[in-house]
Amino acid sequence: MGTFRLASYNIRKCVGLDLRRNPHRTVEVINQLHADIVVLQEADKRLGPRPAALPHKVIEEHSDLRPIEIAQNDVSLGWHGNAVLARKEVGVTNVHRLTLPGLEPRGAVIAEIVLSGTPLRLVGVHLGLMRQSRVRQLAAIRQKLEDLPEMPTVIAGDMNEWSPHVGLESLEEAYDLHAPGHSFHAARPVAGLDRIGHCHSVALKDAGVTENALTRRASDHLPIWADLELTADQNASG
Repeated sequence: MGTFRLASYNIRKCVGLDLRRNPHRTVEVINQLHADIVVLQEADKRLGPRPAALPHKVIEEHSDLRPIEIAQNDVSLGWHGNAVLARKEVGVTNVHRLTLPGLEPRGAVIAEIVLSGTPLRLVGVHLGLMRQSRVRQLAAIRQKLEDLPEMPTVIAGDMNEWSPHVGLESLEEAYDLHAPGHSFHAARPVAGLDRIGHCHSVALKDAGVTENALTRRASDHLPIWADLELTADQNASG
């Protein structure tokens, strides 16, 4: 299947550091990533039926991506703000929505896709602000993955973990975790809160943080990306 690019971006409900909500600016950032798959956090507004902060129409008219159908209503883009965009030729075989434990309302999404004829499982996460909650949330995600059939798996999102060494141990046995660089705060990046993890049947070829004048004002997070490739050992999974 060759190398594919996965990106993750907390879009802060399309509200930039200038306090303006600008979905077209958000899509411009996403287009700069040149990704086959983009995992988003805070893609929906928080109140009521959680309408999409990044409308479907803006994505479809101004990018080469399409939203994977994750929402359970007609107005949201994702689940608990987690959404996944993919190239239009990417097939989708299944979607799982997880409600995660913790003091704050949090969720994760799992999308099983076919990319260039190869099955791949994507997990989009936005973990809680408290480490105790994050530990429980990761345990719930790991248990769900263990209950599913084996498949090459990638986990990406805003993991909200400030430490480069502790807090994500429950994933480390089965996944290689990468913080490509400091992605928060966009105005003065000091922490790698946004991370990508992959199982042992996926290899990391390259990764980075996209930092420029546009990304520094479009959200409080900078987007991250990784170029990934399936290895010969495709029997391993999450």
